[in-house]
Amino acid sequence: MKILLVNDDGIFAPGIQKLYEAIEGLGDIIVVAPDGERSAVSHALTLDKPMPVREVHTAMFHGTAVMGTPADCVKLALSEVMTEAPDLVLSGINLGCNTGLNVIYSGTVGGAAEAVFNGIPAIALSLDTYTDPNWEPVLPFVRDLVKTVIEKGIPEGVLLNVNIPNVKTAEDIIDVMVTEQGMAHWQENFDKRIDPKGRTYYWMTGKKRERKEAETIDDTAIKNNYISVTPVQFNLTAYNKLEHIKNMGLNYKK
Repeated sequence: MKILLVNDDGIFAPGIQKLYEAIEGLGDIIVVAPDGERSAVSHALTLDKPMPVREVHTAMFHGTAVMGTPADCVKLALSEVMTEAPDLVLSGINLGCNTGLNVIYSGTVGGAAEAVFNGIPAIALSLDTYTDPNWEPVLPFVRDLVKTVIEKGIPEGVLLNVNIPNVKTAEDIIDVMVTEQGMAHWQENFDKRIDPKGRTYYWMTGKKRERKEAETIDDTAIKNNYISVTPVQFNLTAYNKLEHIKNMGLNYKK
């Protein structure tokens, strides 16, 4: 069993260190991750500049750091770093949940998606906090999840987007819920500033706009201390709207 780890917080982030710790011993673990934070890059690829790489040694693992995006890292791992394709790709553990429309922007999900595009099962993992993460309740679940996926697999073309509430003890997590992606999104604000040379620049800030959604929606499940597991696929065709568009009478006349 070969397992590839990637993330969008960077190879030195605590989440990927903890992910390695959680699954240690379940297979041959290879780490290829960005050399620094690449949050919210979605499925971006580096096409207009070189991608330097370097070998790094952390307290937990030996890995390859890439000056690129999570999707770059998976592509490079499959083409250059690994001699054969992994059996599973794990992306995370991200700080901050990837629920609602955040799934579209997420570099964590982007890394897992690149694996799925190459026919490899993948899981994106996120912890619902940016500060004071409590990893201990998370690690046993992650290990059990990976063991289950190794044993039973994931349907082809689908990744599991897993979001875990940040709780004090494992007893605070009620259960695992298979959820749907919600529609909550960030409301951006732009802080206008002036640099020392008098030039205007902006710093994007904002907060998540919550929606009142069903208990089976990812954001709602997290609020209620459930671990949210959402199966995500990438064919964006609106099949239920095909007939409507066909009936619009679109045509091309020379």
